[in-house]
Amino acid sequence: MHFARLFVPLHRVMKEVTFIRQNIDKWHQAEATVESIAEVQPTDLADVYIDITSDLAFAQTHYPESKITRYLNNLASALHNEVYRSRRQPWSRLLTFWTREMPLIMWEARRELGISFVVFLVSALIGMLSQLLDPEFCRIILGDSYVDMTLQNIANGTPMAVYDGEAEDSMFGLITLNNVKVSFFTFALGVFTSLGTGFILFQNGVMLGSFQTFFAQHGLLWQSALAVWLHGTLEISAIIIAGAAGIAMGNGWLFPGTYPRLTSFRRGARRGMKIVVGTVPVFVLAGFIESFATRHVEWPDWLRLGIILASLTFVVYYFIILPRKKGKSEIA
Repeated sequence: MHFARLFVPLHRVMKEVTFIRQNIDKWHQAEATVESIAEVQPTDLADVYIDITSDLAFAQTHYPESKITRYLNNLASALHNEVYRSRRQPWSRLLTFWTREMPLIMWEARRELGISFVVFLVSALIGMLSQLLDPEFCRIILGDSYVDMTLQNIANGTPMAVYDGEAEDSMFGLITLNNVKVSFFTFALGVFTSLGTGFILFQNGVMLGSFQTFFAQHGLLWQSALAVWLHGTLEISAIIIAGAAGIAMGNGWLFPGTYPRLTSFRRGARRGMKIVVGTVPVFVLAGFIESFATRHVEWPDWLRLGIILASLTFVVYYFIILPRKKGKSEIA
């Protein structure tokens, strides 16, 4: 009986020590933020404040009488005063989001981006294999009317005619709106944990894999690839990035770490929302290319391939290389 009474406080002490070790560097950075407040962006300050108040809530729940709880309370109070102090937003705020904040968010979400890419890639391979095993599989995914229309276009010698069925300007509006809706929907399903977002990635991956294999089976792989990836390089990349946003939100709920589950979910949702907002210009550009360029199958292959490579270069640099540079410089 006496041993049990002694063991519980010791167990709590060990948990508190672990909690401090896991977060002490972050708390020191928060102190440095308060001391150099004039150089800190408002959104960065808000993120630090959310982190510290989450740690404070955890400490108040588990170690209400501890010195570390009083320390975090004082630190949170100092940050609170700075967050809610009236300060004018600089006109450069929008530029800062695209040049600094977005790359740093993508660096933090690099694991989620990798998971999203793998899920999509595996799904595309499943779609490809399914189409190879059953040439009628694409009818399940794309629908009979779409497949029959495409077969008729192939018979007419215009396999990519689906891309010039409407006026360019109206097509641009409809495609862009649909793409943005898909992006936000992919992110929003993260509220049902990462499985919801994973389902959208799986669905789109299988569709792409079966679609490209369908054209390959009709001897049109190169021609279809040039048309599809002319806009698809940006469009598919943006869907994968939106998938990372949904996974970030879903993982916030599934893996809260030292934060209360609801707090962790809110942090993941906020980070995910910023990521998905960052995909909007990519979807707009993809919609523009699909509406005004994809229909021109008469353009030389080198020109269309050049657009594809330029799009791929932009995606890799802005969403992978630049975030890595920014992330490494922040750590240094």
